[in-house]
Amino acid sequence: MTTRPILELRAGLRARLRALFDSRGFVEVDTPALSREVLPEAHIDPLTVPVDGSDDPPHYLQASPEAHMKRLLAAGSGPIYQFAHAFRAGERGPRHDVEFVLLEWYAPGTTLDDEAAFLTDLCSTALGTTGLERITCRDAFARHAGIDPFTESPAVWQAAGARAGLSLPDGLTDSCDAWFEIILSEAVAPRLGHERPTVLEAWPVSQAAFARLAAGAPPTARRFELFVAGVELANGWEEETGREVLLERIATANAVRSTSGRGALPVPTRLVEAHGPAMPGGVGAALGFDRLAMLAAGTHSIDAIRCFTSRTA
Repeated sequence: MTTRPILELRAGLRARLRALFDSRGFVEVDTPALSREVLPEAHIDPLTVPVDGSDDPPHYLQASPEAHMKRLLAAGSGPIYQFAHAFRAGERGPRHDVEFVLLEWYAPGTTLDDEAAFLTDLCSTALGTTGLERITCRDAFARHAGIDPFTESPAVWQAAGARAGLSLPDGLTDSCDAWFEIILSEAVAPRLGHERPTVLEAWPVSQAAFARLAAGAPPTARRFELFVAGVELANGWEEETGREVLLERIATANAVRSTSGRGALPVPTRLVEAHGPAMPGGVGAALGFDRLAMLAAGTHSIDAIRCFTSRTA
């Protein structure tokens, strides 16, 4: 695609999505891309930026607007959304880049059932799709990898990976979580969302991120990922609002970072303080806008629908 069609495609998608969010009572917001705080995540590395001389602590380019948008929620913002530039070190490929655009939104008082209905409308608005499939992690992994993600040992995971022709990348510990992630990425995800958009839900507790947990046998995380034509397009969850639980999740993420040699990140104290009674429950979600434009254009790389990349900017 040449410059003008790319610009028109992206502008048209933004306009239709803005109209959808605005019609549902959301307010569009802007939050800082640069901050002293960053939300530690196990497998995402932020970019650090020196500000105001060497004596000032480094600032971080935000990997997502999540931390600041949640602070707005605790301050009474109500439903909000944002087209945010996000930054992640070391990410480059057909569907990744160091800088990219996230469409992120938060809907206080909603559930995953509400979110499924909204995602149906969002995909219809942006991509012209009809309907939505919902499948649990247990059913998806059984169908596409022949394994139960809740009960098996690392040895059984390794055997499932071998059947799929997979091996763990160097540096990853031979664990159930590591195998879950690579089998999801390489064996399960490519098979989802081909007839209609597909939501993968009811995740193992160890994969909760910042989702609240649901009781059951086994308990699950109220997390989801959205797939269209085998592409992971969005993810989110029913938010965990407890301060102590958030601190535990951050500690777990930092422990994984330290074990992998990537180093722990500082605790985002202002985000932690925003949690508790003032933080409303509900669903938060983030969608890769460049991937959405890629799917809308029928291309196989986000570079095809951007005028600038990290290599050409």
